[in-house]
Amino acid sequence: MLSSFQQAFKLRKMTSSTLVETVSIDYEDFSESFLTCGTCLCTYDGQEHTPKLLPCSHTVCRSCLERIAAGNGVRDAGSFRCPICRETIPLPRGGVNALPPSFLVNQLLDLMSRQRREVIPKCSVHSSQELLFCETCDCVFCRVCTTGAHGNGTESGQHTVIPFSIAIKRMSEILLYKAHLCISKLNRAAENVNDEITKLDASAEDTFDSIDRSIQEITSAIEHRRTELVELVKKLRNNKKKILVDQLSIIETEKEKVEQQCNGLQYQVEVRNITNKISDLNKKLDSLNAIMEPRENAFLKYEHDHNSASSDIEKALKEFGRVRSSTTYPALCSALVASCSAHLETIACITAYDYHGTRQTDGGDPVVIDLRYENGDSVKTHLLDRNNGMYDVSFLPEQPGNYKLNVTVFDRPIKDSPFHFVASEHINPISKYGLRGSGDIHFLQPVGLAMSNCEKLFILDTGNSRIKVLKKDFELIGHIVNLGMEERSGTGIALSLKNTLLIVNWRTKYITEIDTEGSFIQKFTHPDFVEPIDLAVNSKGHILVADNGASSVFVFESTGNFIQKFGKKGNEPGMFNLMTSITVGPQEEIIVSDSRIQVFSSAGKYLREIYSEGKGKSHYGGIIYDGKGNLLATRCEKNGSFVQVFSYQSGNLQFSIDSHESKLKRPSGLEVTKNYHVIVVDLGNDCIKKFRYR
Repeated sequence: MLSSFQQAFKLRKMTSSTLVETVSIDYEDFSESFLTCGTCLCTYDGQEHTPKLLPCSHTVCRSCLERIAAGNGVRDAGSFRCPICRETIPLPRGGVNALPPSFLVNQLLDLMSRQRREVIPKCSVHSSQELLFCETCDCVFCRVCTTGAHGNGTESGQHTVIPFSIAIKRMSEILLYKAHLCISKLNRAAENVNDEITKLDASAEDTFDSIDRSIQEITSAIEHRRTELVELVKKLRNNKKKILVDQLSIIETEKEKVEQQCNGLQYQVEVRNITNKISDLNKKLDSLNAIMEPRENAFLKYEHDHNSASSDIEKALKEFGRVRSSTTYPALCSALVASCSAHLETIACITAYDYHGTRQTDGGDPVVIDLRYENGDSVKTHLLDRNNGMYDVSFLPEQPGNYKLNVTVFDRPIKDSPFHFVASEHINPISKYGLRGSGDIHFLQPVGLAMSNCEKLFILDTGNSRIKVLKKDFELIGHIVNLGMEERSGTGIALSLKNTLLIVNWRTKYITEIDTEGSFIQKFTHPDFVEPIDLAVNSKGHILVADNGASSVFVFESTGNFIQKFGKKGNEPGMFNLMTSITVGPQEEIIVSDSRIQVFSSAGKYLREIYSEGKGKSHYGGIIYDGKGNLLATRCEKNGSFVQVFSYQSGNLQFSIDSHESKLKRPSGLEVTKNYHVIVVDLGNDCIKKFRYR
């Protein structure tokens, strides 16, 4: 029988399967060499042939040693010679039995007794062939029966082949290992469930305490009201009682007076005196009628059904307090983290499910959010409970890079948490409208736009000498043609306080006012106009005109009457060079752009410059203040065009909109909506684009 007490090693062949060869030891040879007494040639056992270890390190069975010890002269001498090496061995006081057992031989006997119980799988056809197992193909085979990659090794392949007996051992070991893992996991599961039971008991105790406190508050309020009512009754009783006691005092006083008057009347003989007394008593009798009736009454009554307070209290008590529970199962809850861009608010949607995979319909779960940037910095988040099993997590990634979002419910992570996502440095348009041409959906050199309160868009389509009118969702309404746009020279458009349109024409040098249907209202000009290119309207209705040729700003009343003019050509603060756009700030400031952005008071006094770092680097195309602290400007440089977003108060550049996947080309006018969208006229691409900037 071949022993499975084997040492395995892999022998990888270049052109055939990888065969794991084993060194097999013949059981009989092993037993003869290590498990057989060298004297009597009997196999060691645990009885008569118990292996005994001699001081010379040889092992001899007990039977042989007893026979040697019983020989002539050994017992008297107290020693004997080892039958193997002939070394003199002292006989211990207890005889042969006192010699120590050979622990190594006993261990080998135990090992071989176990090994003999193992069965070496053999081929049913070739009884001398041990079955083999291919780990690559996961199959059992006989080398003689099988051809190909598992046969004579003529086919190339990378197969790992081991004896099937070893495979069985490995599988058993794997099975035991997996079973151990399962047991460990089940133990952890039991610990988790027990922990949750402990938490449940603690939560129930906290809930009991909360109920007791809230009910005690109601009880205290009721007791306070009872005390108020009792005190009110006492006060009313005392007031009434005082009046009645005072009346009694008056009665007693009058009674004493009458008794004093009547004293000695039986001895009175003067008729006139008696008559006078009678007259006085008659008057007294008449006056006593006023005190005959109690001046107060004893009426006191408690009522609680005079209004709806009682039913309201009953109803309120039924609705007072509630106990919330949840069947949400965190391991099935999901979160959707959409792609996002730095500087733009992003919303991640969390959906709660129960253990059966049914979506929850109520909210109130203790959802905990932890969002961090790649360097570990925490990012502020806001959680909105929709109360329908869904939760919105809003956050603003302030810089591009990698983020990690941890979401837990009941202190346990939801499915796939933590979530890893990237905030892109690029901001692309969310919608786009227009093509180059003269049709309904076309533009030809659009330069500016204005937006009404109802978010109706008026785009100055200069090359087509018209104004294209769109709804806020870029649906075409119609066109306004040829008023103020002669010679394809309309360059600026603005909305007045009367909701009319103002157009500036740089060739004709006129400011034309029309209504939103296209009807003419008025037009005016100024003798100092050279190249008026843009205009804006302040809160007083004054019309501000930027004239690039004159390097000045002109201010007019809404009727066209001239008010003032300021500015001159140059690069110094307060001067202009290649003016491009004008708008109004939050305090009626006049904001003008050329290669820089300058801020003036409403009277034309220079105040400051926005973002001086951009000075001299190409030019701006359009500027606008959004009324929420942000100043937006379109800018063209050699390396591209983009929209810059500034903090108006500090003048610092916050970020830029690069429109990475739909590049801007010579962006000009722009408008903002109430929900942080900016619409940009893309002159070079003959279209308009909408971006989100918050």
